Amino acid sequence: MAAVQQSRDHFSWPQLLLPWEIVRRLVAHGTLLRQFTLRDILARYRGSYLGVVWSLLRPLGMLTVYVVVFGFILQPQLGGGTGKLDFVLSMFCGLILFDFFAEAVGRSPALVVSKPNFVTKVVFPLEILSLSAVAAALVQMIVSFVPFFCGVLLAHGTVPATATLLPLVVAPLICFALGFSWLLSSLGVFVRDLNAMVPLLLTVLMFASAIFYSLSSVPSEFRWLFDLNPIAALVDDARKVAVLGLAPEWGRLGAMFAAGVVVAVAGYAFFMRTKRGFADVV
Repeated sequence: MAAVQQSRDHFSWPQLLLPWEIVRRLVAHGTLLRQFTLRDILARYRGSYLGVVWSLLRPLGMLTVYVVVFGFILQPQLGGGTGKLDFVLSMFCGLILFDFFAEAVGRSPALVVSKPNFVTKVVFPLEILSLSAVAAALVQMIVSFVPFFCGVLLAHGTVPATATLLPLVVAPLICFALGFSWLLSSLGVFVRDLNAMVPLLLTVLMFASAIFYSLSSVPSEFRWLFDLNPIAALVDDARKVAVLGLAPEWGRLGAMFAAGVVVAVAGYAFFMRTKRGFADVV
């Protein structure tokens, strides 16, 4: 069976490196992807009394805690004349984006090894495992933005028109999450230490992503390090469009989207080239 799977998974380089070819192949598995995404979402709350309602209560509870702690106890500032509620909302916005990335990427090393039957006993498009994990995390992120925008509405009386640009800011982050998920889910088959290593790296990344502070507060001699972190740039643009009513830095956003597409394509190509060896290891 492994030989059959390998023969079906031998693709030419254009099929692995051209974005529209990748999209075409993934769309062909659309029904299977929807089933796995829905099962992933429901499995999180199976057995609980409130079920999927927790997907809304969790971000609502987080926002309440942030308002109390950072809005009335610590009272920090982002700078630039923003108030304490704007700081809370800006931090919450950054955490929503980072939680999406961390959830999608943090699960990646175990995606394939946790489903050995799909690897060894059936011909299954393993590449959709990462796609369904990212899709499930995306649903949670969308739900988390509901209490966020309610908070923006309460704080400012209106939601800024620039908030409609938020999907453009999120799009590169989705590409990065998908690319790293494919890469790490493949490497996780061969290097089991990634299960312990990735959560540690994600914690470091969180504090290096300008979530609890603004990029403008970073000393100039260290700013180049933060400029290399695409999540920091995307968090900064998300704050601008969703809280401050400002346009994103279009040049930087375009560069982030191009980089995200490259990462996604590279991750997909690496996964498809290495998946033929999964059956020998799992």
